[in-house]
Amino acid sequence: MKKLLFSFFTLILTTGLFAQIKDPVSWKYETVKQTGNSFQLVITALVPKPWHIYSQNTPKGGPIPTKIKVNTNPLITLPAGKAKEIGKLEKTLDKNFSAKGVEVLFYGEQVQFIQNFSLKGTVKTNISGTVEYMICDDNQCLPPTKKSFDIKIQ
Repeated sequence: MKKLLFSFFTLILTTGLFAQIKDPVSWKYETVKQTGNSFQLVITALVPKPWHIYSQNTPKGGPIPTKIKVNTNPLITLPAGKAKEIGKLEKTLDKNFSAKGVEVLFYGEQVQFIQNFSLKGTVKTNISGTVEYMICDDNQCLPPTKKSFDIKIQ
């Protein structure tokens, strides 16, 4: 009976471990005041080795690029274009995508996505949105993931 109970609990525990979605990326979101009503949204991804995250500029035919979407807020004006990326950009012909001739662009360890924006007047509001990204290591890729953010503008 003890063996049967032990086997049952081991099976339950193992199933629970495999059911959890692995996401090793840590995110930090903040706003930084520049001058007057100008601000920066700074989104930092901390990616532990051996994982890497893809650039917003990864071409079609490759892995899913990181996408940052800022929700519409009538008190915020965003410039056109993508957020600026700061980190050690690596370029390679990944074996999974090289047959398509796609040069893969990615970051390891840390990358910051910086989006400039301005406020209309001196109001208190939040900036919110989502970050969609995919991470891989040399052996596997995890499914694309979306993280939401909502930050008080200081």
